[in-house]
Amino acid sequence: MADPIAFDDMESFLRVAKYTLVKFTDMHAEMKEEAMDICITAVEKFPDESEKCTQMIKEMMDKKFGAPWHVVVGSGFSYEITYEVQNLLYIFVGGRTAVLLWKM
Repeated sequence: MADPIAFDDMESFLRVAKYTLVKFTDMHAEMKEEAMDICITAVEKFPDESEKCTQMIKEMMDKKFGAPWHVVVGSGFSYEITYEVQNLLYIFVGGRTAVLLWKM
């Protein structure tokens, strides 16, 4: 088994983590790309305001793909959800901020 990569400082980690990491999704490719764009834009626009970030993501997803969408943004959370098949996205933006997006 490979050893995890060790970073000497946070700056090194953030250089590697600048790309979005898709932890799990079952969305179609087109929907996934649009949802990721919405999530990344919201996280970058409101880096310290999770409420505004989640509100922006939810409103845009409801408008684009129909309601009801649910969103969790933050770090250090776990989840157990029920969701509609092909409507789940779990990503990390900037290495630290997780976005969980699902439709029910």
